[in-house]
Formats: sequence, structure tokens, C-alpha cells
Amino acid sequence: MCEINLPTIWILGGPGSGKGTLCDKIVTKYGFTHISTGDLLRDEVNTGSERGQELVKIMKEGALVPTSVVMELLNEKIKSKVATSKGFLIDGYPREKKQGEEFEIAIKPVDMVLYLESKDETMVQRLLKRAETSGRSDDNLETIQKRLQTFHANNDPIIEAYKSKVVIISAEQSAEAVFAEAEKQLDALVATN
Repeated sequence: MCEINLPTIWILGGPGSGKGTLCDKIVTKYGFTHISTGDLLRDEVNTGSERGQELVKIMKEGALVPTSVVMELLNEKIKSKVATSKGFLIDGYPREKKQGEEFEIAIKPVDMVLYLESKDETMVQRLLKRAETSGRSDDNLETIQKRLQTFHANNDPIIEAYKSKVVIISAEQSAEAVFAEAEKQLDALVATN
């Protein structure tokens, strides 16, 4: 485990629940480092490496990438940012309970879990809207539905296992209202660190 004494927050929510938008606002106000596991994986895919080619297949199926691969990428990214960050927002991770346990062993215990709760219909609409401009191969209805099934099967056990650290925020409201709720929690966390 590397020595990290900075607040670490997992940002959880289904695809299209607004995790990236919330993280952008937190980065601006608090100076945290936003690490999106999806971006880490897409960056690896773009290298064209053998590992990247394997990831393409897994991601097109809407399945979970092996924990070991995600953990390597996360660990490298966090270590590279420790000196310049005020905290870490881990966006879209863990995707299953075992990943959370491994994160806490390999990197550090999580300080808070912000869970953006949203209806499936809302997430599908947002992702299809994003697809108009994103160019992301996983923003199509068939893959979105697979991603939602995977999310629901794996998310509830995470929320249950970390319930003492979970803050549930409705993602059905505006991005500003979501951030206002998150700010209350973050202000308290930052004050204690």
C-alpha cells in the first residue's frame, strides 16, 4: 500500500447518472483529482496494446473488466498524482464489492462513497443524448441495456457493504442541486482532514 493521506471518495451511480459532471464540479471547488476508471480503460484501449485489444472485447459486451487490470491502472494513476492533489475522486469504481475490498487493501480505505441514484429511463435518455456527440462505441441502446443490467447486479452489494460511508444523492435533480448536496458532505470531510 502506498502512503496516501488524502481524502478518497468513490463516486458511484449507473451509466449516465451524472458522475462525470459531479466530479468536474468537485475538482473545480476542492482541487481533488478526478480518476475515471472508464477513461483509464479507454486510454489503454487507445494505446493499441494487447491489453487494450482485450479490453475492447470486454467493454463491447458491457461486461466487467478484470479487477487486476483496473487496479494496476488505478494504482499507477493515484501514485502519479499524490504530490499535486488535495484528494481523489474515483469515478465508476468499484463496480463490485470484491473490487472495493481489493482497493482498500492495495491503495487505501475509502473515506466516503457518493452514490448518485437514478431511474433507468433517465440514464438511458442521458446516454442516448450523449451518444449524439460522444463518439463512444458503448453509447448505443443494446450496450447501455447490458451495462445497466451489470450495474444493478453488482451495485447493491457495494452499497450494503459500505453503508456506513455511503451518501445517497438523487441524480434525478439538476446538476447544481446534486452538487449542493455533495458540497455539504465534502465540506465536513475536508474539515476533518
